Amino acid sequence: MANPATQEFLEIKDIREGVLVLKNQGLRGVLMVSSLNFALKSSDEQSSIIYAYQSFLNSLDFSCQIIIQSRNINITPYLDSIKSLEEHQANELLKTQTASYRDFIKELVQGDNIMTKNFYVVVPYTVMEALGTGSALKQSGLFDFFKKDKSATQQLNDEDFEKCKNQLWQRMEFLAMGLKRCGLDVMPLTTPELIELFWAIHHPDQAEIGYYPEILPELLK
Repeated sequence: MANPATQEFLEIKDIREGVLVLKNQGLRGVLMVSSLNFALKSSDEQSSIIYAYQSFLNSLDFSCQIIIQSRNINITPYLDSIKSLEEHQANELLKTQTASYRDFIKELVQGDNIMTKNFYVVVPYTVMEALGTGSALKQSGLFDFFKKDKSATQQLNDEDFEKCKNQLWQRMEFLAMGLKRCGLDVMPLTTPELIELFWAIHHPDQAEIGYYPEILPELLK
């Protein structure tokens, strides 16, 4: 009996125009959010950030998911680049300083895993929500979409997708503005970035060493 493909266990059916299309026809947008060092802020700055974040949470009228991803960093290529720089230094003093820096980094990371953290906010939108946004949408093909066939195998047509995508983007823009008021940088992930993100999630060992299959560049186009 053949092993089932990874795709069979994923809820994602397609990735279109920076939007995740789920098998149940739900849509998801993903925002990548920066971090800030809260402990280094002054008391007034900390109070301002807390108040802004509280206001942001109270302003939401839809759910969202905050995801923190920790990933090991393979520092070997960085050390190799420093070594190459050291070998090409013409100045002996700079060559010695470069070698000392490389030894310092090696000693610093010896026996420890170097981790990086990425922060994402997943924003949802469903066709059923679109049906409740007003009579105009109810009178569109979206209502017939569910009336005729409620199965998850039916696909959204281009017109329905555009309507739902626009509503999703409005949510993402609203959420991004709220997070920016907290002093955070926010960037929506594009289709290539989403493909690379999910490939790395399911292949952490290969992603750590910088290996990506030959097919991935084709998917990222």
